[in-house]
Amino acid sequence: MRREIVSAILYVLENGIKWRAMPHDLPHWSTVYHYFRKWQKEGVWEKVAQVLARRDRERGGRYASPSALVMDSQSVVTGIARILQTSEKGGPGDTTGRRRSKGGSGRS
Repeated sequence: MRREIVSAILYVLENGIKWRAMPHDLPHWSTVYHYFRKWQKEGVWEKVAQVLARRDRERGGRYASPSALVMDSQSVVTGIARILQTSEKGGPGDTTGRRRSKGGSGRS
């Protein structure tokens, strides 16, 4: 059940939809939102971002703890999706292949 909740949270964040607009094949939106807010208040997302940053630095051959860190929310979502995808078949799809339009400003 927890994996379904995390997958649903990632779906909302990746697609930029409202909680109530979640597809019906995912857990009920109010349940998903409840866990999102609960984990937000408990600092879970902050801890996940820190672990992802450490792993990324170590993978790049650098010290695990940087002297400074800048990370955007899309990096966190993509990192979580990668972890879920590699830990179990059928996880969320890889979001690293996205491209911006050539003439666009990069803003939506």
